[in-house]
Amino acid sequence: MISRAQRGFTLIELVVVITILGILAAFALPKFITLDSTARTATINGLAGSVRSAASLARGLSMATQNASVVSMEGASVTLVNNYPDSSATGISAAVNTTTSGTDFNITPGGASGTTTWTKVGAVSAGNCEVTYTPPSVAGNTPAIVVTTSGC
Repeated sequence: MISRAQRGFTLIELVVVITILGILAAFALPKFITLDSTARTATINGLAGSVRSAASLARGLSMATQNASVVSMEGASVTLVNNYPDSSATGISAAVNTTTSGTDFNITPGGASGTTTWTKVGAVSAGNCEVTYTPPSVAGNTPAIVVTTSGC
C-alpha cells in the first residue's frame, strides 16, 4: 500500500495549475510581442539624440576654432556647410561615428547638401523607422532632423 506522503499530484490539481499558467501567459504574451517594436523605437529615438548632439558639438567646435569648413571630432575630420556637418560620409556620419552600415542601421549619405538617412535594420517598414538629417541651406539656420517611428 502506498502512503499518502508518496502520492503525486491529482489530475484536478494538474489541470488547475495548467489553467492558471495559461491565464498568466495570455496576459503576458501581448507585452512580449510588442517588446521588439518598442526597442526599435527607442533605438531610433536614441540615434536622433546622438545626431542632434553631434551637430551641435560640430557647430560649437566650428565657432570656437573659427573654421567653417572642417573640424576634428574624436580624430575624425568632419566637413561642414554653414557651420554644421554636411550630409556626406565625412560630415554628419563621421560626427556621429556611424560611417558604415552595420547590424543596427543602414546609412545612406546624401552628399554635401543632400539628406543623410539612417534606417533601422529589422524594422517592419524600413522607410518608416528612420532618422534623416538635412544640413541648413543658409547660414544661421539649423539642420532638419526628422524621426519616423511609425514602422518600427
